[in-house]
Amino acid sequence: MTSILPYSGPAGLISLAIREMSLADRPLYRIEHHGSTALSEAELVSLITGIRDMGAAHQLLATFGGLRGVFRATPAELRGSVRGIGPTALARLTAAWEISRRLMIADIEERIQVRSPADLATLLMREMGELDQEHLRVVCLDTKNRVQVISTLYIGSLGTAIVRVGEVFKEALRRNSAAIIIAHNHPSGDKTPSPEDILVTRQIVDAGKLLDVEVLDHLIVTRNGFTSLRTKGLGFSS
Repeated sequence: MTSILPYSGPAGLISLAIREMSLADRPLYRIEHHGSTALSEAELVSLITGIRDMGAAHQLLATFGGLRGVFRATPAELRGSVRGIGPTALARLTAAWEISRRLMIADIEERIQVRSPADLATLLMREMGELDQEHLRVVCLDTKNRVQVISTLYIGSLGTAIVRVGEVFKEALRRNSAAIIIAHNHPSGDKTPSPEDILVTRQIVDAGKLLDVEVLDHLIVTRNGFTSLRTKGLGFSS
């Protein structure tokens, strides 16, 4: 567990608690009168978590390397890392991350028409690339390759014994989808497909032929890039 340390600002002065700040300098006042874009990362964290000391908000960001690090940290790592991070603050951070994740998915579903693996992968990378567990997603497409829905099928390490092919196509059949794309992330950052990834892909592609739902691709997504198994000819017959 990270130890709690006092925070000194750029000038070496201990930061004031929010209640000791002038009204015009308080995050709540600033967001109301100037908008969210005017706030610093520390001010946003303070509002989300309810931390009452701006020094603690700055320290939290410094400890975990910025906003991305804070949201990637586990509850165990965050708990007690600075003053003010208790169960309520943790719940608020988790809720903020989940809202962001759902908005990303909704944005993809509303806008994207898939013309190439990169069209979908670059958008999925923003969210899936930050996950610390493997997630298997099924992207259902209509006859014009527009995204109908993105559903999460499994969370955790994937293997051929876990993935049930019938479940992969369940949502696609319900929506009368013309095609699907499978996507899962590698938290390690390694984009290389495993033998299990290739075997699962082959099984899903074969099932799609029987069900008349085309499997367009299987994408492996990391925060730094992606791999298209179809492009590499892995799991897809020539």
